[in-house]
Amino acid sequence: MIELIVSQGRVADREPRLIEGAARIARALEQRYGLAGRYVGEPAPAADDDWSVSLPQAEATLTGLGQAVTASVRGGSRTVLVSNTCGASLATLPVAAREHPDVVVLYVDAHGDFNTPATTGTGYLGGMVLAAACGLWDSGHGAGLDPARAVLVGARDIDAAEGELLAKAGVRIIPPGEVTTDTVRAAVGAAPVWVHIDWDVLEPGHVPADYTVPDGLFPEQIRAVLAAIPPAQLRGVELAEFNAPLDPDLSEKALAVILDAVAPVFEN
Repeated sequence: MIELIVSQGRVADREPRLIEGAARIARALEQRYGLAGRYVGEPAPAADDDWSVSLPQAEATLTGLGQAVTASVRGGSRTVLVSNTCGASLATLPVAAREHPDVVVLYVDAHGDFNTPATTGTGYLGGMVLAAACGLWDSGHGAGLDPARAVLVGARDIDAAEGELLAKAGVRIIPPGEVTTDTVRAAVGAAPVWVHIDWDVLEPGHVPADYTVPDGLFPEQIRAVLAAIPPAQLRGVELAEFNAPLDPDLSEKALAVILDAVAPVFEN
């Protein structure tokens, strides 16, 4: 059984269409697969603020998401989280690590998201998510993920200080040119798998997202990655950072790309 959870509260959003983007993906999944999403959080305006401001503002949303994902996992569902920003995963990756101590997290993102309050140059909460889950700083929403069981997939834009932290912690990185079904299968082995996808991992032009970086993955690679994970091992999938265009035609085209890429999650 698949349980769909949708983040609709601001979690450090710096663009105004990310909450709407999550809602659009959720509605498309509901329609295609006959699902009924559980919506968490109340929308708030985007702002270019520091993590120290956006984190407490997101308290209610993050707490709600953590509770919803915990209930989903303990109920035996395959959990699908559709979130506005990667910051929502501050509350969910620790749940995956707690409920599945041997979990491998495939963090599919153009960036490392491994900064801490001491290393961030932007103050952006979304750039500190994986580091918090691995216990490098305390977000207030848990940790517990073994860095050796975290795998960055498609990462190519990593700050110098962040890179040092990643190397010291032992986080594996599969760069875009090495993302194949074989490398993914080798990374996950026989462990339970939790997949986090930020759409900026794609080559720009396929899905509108914040902080896009050239030389990325293609949608068919995302689909292949998800299809390569044995269904019995796939415990959860997170889809983040779809910056929904105002143009309805462009939005529908992007949604078609997303739904095709993630189809193995729902059809295998």
